[in-house]
Amino acid sequence: MLILASASPRRQALLRQIGASFRVMPTAAEELGGRGLSPEALVCENARRKALAALPEAAGVPVLAADTVVSLDGEIFGKPRDGAEAEEMLSRLSGRCHTVYTGVAVAAGRRMEVAAARTIVEFASLTAEEICRYVATGEPLDKAGAYAVQGRAAVFITRIEGSFSNVVGLPLHLTAVLAERAGIDLYDHDGA
Repeated sequence: MLILASASPRRQALLRQIGASFRVMPTAAEELGGRGLSPEALVCENARRKALAALPEAAGVPVLAADTVVSLDGEIFGKPRDGAEAEEMLSRLSGRCHTVYTGVAVAAGRRMEVAAARTIVEFASLTAEEICRYVATGEPLDKAGAYAVQGRAAVFITRIEGSFSNVVGLPLHLTAVLAERAGIDLYDHDGA
């Protein structure tokens, strides 16, 4: 059993997919905006902050936290503030490769394991109409980089190099490795 320090339904679905036993406890940890940090350092620090914020209320239960960003030409794209910003992000990603970074922090007692996964995603060239239609669905508004690889934006993606679950928001292999290093059993053996 562990605490997922995130309200993300995508992260919850990924943990359910692998049979992990968890409870959801989002935090109000202050996230860094990225100035002066590499994307990898940023997501690791934000994941660490989220895990630390959840530990006091976790009552000894291990904590899992994550943070995801999209990077294009060194610029970090988080979640868009509104539809106009989503359209701008998607226009810039159109026809290009970008990188998705997710930092994962696993904390158990005084021990914390933190690392990041990196995945390259290539988008097809998108028309203004395709972008507007997609943004009108509302799907991009709470996603880093303004798209959901597991949703309607799947039709935009021509190639992925690396972890698919990383692009969704939680690199499952890395999560399992960090949990093992921290001595955490992800799985509910009662339900097995």
